[in-house]
Amino acid sequence: MDCLQEWPEPVVRVQSLSDSGAAVIPDRYIKPPSERPYVVDDVGGKLDITLADNLINIPVVDLNCEETVHAVSEACRSWGFFQAVNHKVSPELMRRAREDWREFFHLPMEEKQLYANSPKTYEGYGSRLGIQKGAILDWGDYYFLHLVPLCLKNHGKWPASPPTLRETVDEYSHELLRLCHRVIKVLSMGLGLDEECLLRAFGGDDSGACMRVNFYPKCPQPSLTLGLSSHSDPGGITVLLPDDRVKGLQVRYQDAWSTVEPLPDAFIINIGDQVQILSNATYKSVEHRVMVNSHMERLSIAFFYNPKSDLPLAPVSELVTLEKPALYQAMTFDQYRLYIRQRGPKGKSQVESLKNI
Repeated sequence: MDCLQEWPEPVVRVQSLSDSGAAVIPDRYIKPPSERPYVVDDVGGKLDITLADNLINIPVVDLNCEETVHAVSEACRSWGFFQAVNHKVSPELMRRAREDWREFFHLPMEEKQLYANSPKTYEGYGSRLGIQKGAILDWGDYYFLHLVPLCLKNHGKWPASPPTLRETVDEYSHELLRLCHRVIKVLSMGLGLDEECLLRAFGGDDSGACMRVNFYPKCPQPSLTLGLSSHSDPGGITVLLPDDRVKGLQVRYQDAWSTVEPLPDAFIINIGDQVQILSNATYKSVEHRVMVNSHMERLSIAFFYNPKSDLPLAPVSELVTLEKPALYQAMTFDQYRLYIRQRGPKGKSQVESLKNI
């Protein structure tokens, strides 16, 4: 049997657990102590992260100014993350995307269940990543959609309700794809390459894009679990539309976890493992995770811009020298993401395993 055909256990919707009003979370969601979202106070004691945020301001980049190339390059060399302003995507469209998806997640469960997904493609309504039986799970539900190539795009797998959602997703994905094309060209120039170099490495017009809408219900014990475990993104570029009401994203920077403070009408952009590989580790993908909240649900929309799935990726030849030989062996994105689909998010273990010894 194909190990990706079905889930190893019955799927439980986290939203149902939250709506039950239970005061404690099931053991399946309790993280090991070393992975729980704590911060350390001045005397070495641990505090609930929901009570004490270690806030950071990741670099803010104006995508329409003379310094854009330098600013993006510096951010991706040191942080792997930046907040993009002046990105030319309508704030009204951003708001509409959030509202339509929030309305979907508040539909009756029987309507949402019509779109239940499987680990074969992950497309649809889901509640777990990875197929390891007995794994510790994250406190979150999601909806995953393929957008390009067009042969994978299937409106029949998109929610029919609310009635405006499909049109909104089409418009939003069109604008985000344009934004990603701009960013990948800027990343190329920041490496001293021609602006089309990374785009060609991604497969040009055959590159891929998908969307994951994350829904993190209220949690009675947020200090024991995570909405999404620590990981670096396996793909190329991620453009995140965060919740405009409540924080949750944490970035690992200088061996410490810090909570990102989103700016109004900004996107949070980070590079994934494939860009780290192509840049021969000049750009760094960075671990991040998501906290949950006892008082408010949280919704975010992640847009993933990825290489052509069957195209082998290795460091760009212009970036390989005697002083800095190729750090990674070639692998297709299909092969790479199979690791994630089987095991779920596991820090940066996959990209590190590819390093040439």
